[in-house]
Amino acid sequence: MSTGDQSTAAQTDALTAAGCEWVWTDVASGVRARRPPLDDLVATAAAGDTVVVTRLDRLGRPLPELLALVEDLSRRDIGLRSLAEQIDTASAAGRLVLHVFGALAEFERALMHERTIAGLTAARPAVG
Repeated sequence: MSTGDQSTAAQTDALTAAGCEWVWTDVASGVRARRPPLDDLVATAAAGDTVVVTRLDRLGRPLPELLALVEDLSRRDIGLRSLAEQIDTASAAGRLVLHVFGALAEFERALMHERTIAGLTAARPAVG
């Protein structure tokens, strides 16, 4: 979840329906570097487990961090499954789709940043 005002109930229900035995909740933004519940989940997961998220952006947003996390899980023989995007890193196709989606998300964030900078620049009074 991105803000404390939002409820995790729908996400928890989706994870339970997907067969998850344990559910971690985190109300911090996916952009934040330190997320103790995510750190706990990653530390607890063991070889053969699969980390399931409702959406990839619930796990992390900056592409390099998301891919580093997926690589860490993969090295430890831990899978990743995203319900909304129907991605499962247990297959080569799932890993490819994850990288494509991650790249597109990072591209969109960069475009938003560029538009924000352009808008701020245009709003500044001309000095002359």
